[in-house]
Amino acid sequence: MSGMDATALDNLREALRGGLVTPQDAEYDETRTIYNAMIDRRPAAVARCTGTADVRTTIAFARQTGVELAVRGGGHSGPGLCLVDGGLTLDLSPMRWARVDPVNRTAQVGGGSRLGDLDHETHSFGLAVPAGINSNTGVGGLTLGGGHGHLTRKYGLTIDNLVAADVVLADGSVVTATEKEHPDLLWALRGGGGNFGVVTSFTFRLHPVHTVGVAATVWPIEQTTDVLRWYREFLPAASEDLNGFFAVMVVPPAPPFPEPLHGRKVCAVVWCYTGDLEGGRLDDVLSVVNDPAPPAFHFATPMPYPMLQSMFDELVPPGLQWYWRGDFFDTITDEAAVVHERFGEALPTGLSTMHLYPVDGAAHDVSAGETAWAYRDATWSGVVAGVDPDPANADVIRQWCVDYWAELHPHSMGGSYVNFIGEFDDTDSVRATYRDNYARLRAVKHTYDPDNVFHANQNIPPATA
Repeated sequence: MSGMDATALDNLREALRGGLVTPQDAEYDETRTIYNAMIDRRPAAVARCTGTADVRTTIAFARQTGVELAVRGGGHSGPGLCLVDGGLTLDLSPMRWARVDPVNRTAQVGGGSRLGDLDHETHSFGLAVPAGINSNTGVGGLTLGGGHGHLTRKYGLTIDNLVAADVVLADGSVVTATEKEHPDLLWALRGGGGNFGVVTSFTFRLHPVHTVGVAATVWPIEQTTDVLRWYREFLPAASEDLNGFFAVMVVPPAPPFPEPLHGRKVCAVVWCYTGDLEGGRLDDVLSVVNDPAPPAFHFATPMPYPMLQSMFDELVPPGLQWYWRGDFFDTITDEAAVVHERFGEALPTGLSTMHLYPVDGAAHDVSAGETAWAYRDATWSGVVAGVDPDPANADVIRQWCVDYWAELHPHSMGGSYVNFIGEFDDTDSVRATYRDNYARLRAVKHTYDPDNVFHANQNIPPATA
């Protein structure tokens, strides 16, 4: 680490309102811990930023000393991009807040907030923004990557609802990116990751969502191929009020699943319905689940939207081993369906899974050039995730994930949702993610971060003059 001596660290510590944590501090291990326990990096210091002033101070320190800088929002990055061995982590987690304007239907959210913080505030007004499927996911990382979840088919990607962002740039200046001011920066932030600055707050457009219809349909794993052939035709033709992500999984030993199903390998769809719930409408909409094959289990109920968002939190708490890889798909080929069934039958651990998230419907109303997210013609965003609490199984879950992805990739569109890229600094994968938008992103990077200060991410290098 260039220029990082004790005096310099002491000066930084005194300048920060939020404090500085170093390996000598008792809270160091807790502070450097992130969601994925497979990542065990040891930064030289973690700057806990309570506001814009702390962010500016931390960036200036990194530039003056030459220390490598990483930025942490919710700490949910699969490859652990928010930590660098021997580097400095700019930690936004103290900046967890959300403010709702119910008249204009917008919400402003702190850069360290999590989806649960946002959902809690918006729900009291009967409003929501489409974002993710876990309440402990960081708003920042999810948004900057694009953001898809239960409301995508109805209301688009998270970035389609991002109307403004307060950003601290590499030179320490502070700007607000909107459609009128710094529109090129807002364009890049809508899917371009953390390459362009530190976002201290996001402003989102909200939609009327309060109680949704939630359902889970489970079939035996050996019916995966047949169910996928049905699902690929049914969902894209269904009303945008209906969202349903497909999964191969092991049934958890918990409600609402009956005990005889606990531990069984299955394929499943988790449904979210934003339409009218009166008069048994949810049951009518989902009566089709018998079409591919009789389900082993089907459960449906109305549910407050934040309850759906937190439904999987206890199943996959922080501290598990994770390894994931993803791809976009415009269709699910017969051959891919067979791959899903074979690797579903070989699920290595009880928490390992594969998800196909719908990214059609309202997400297709935006063209490929309107935001950095380039795959507006994709129908699904897929992720294969090896998951287990035991570090001894890390190699097993990683290999299953790599092999599964390798057999699926030839049936994909060639690129992945940036938040599902499972490797650190994988330039080819990043380029494939952005397609024809890559050159423009490099140009925006040159404008706002010409020295590539923000490179501890799925990096987009600045264009050369």
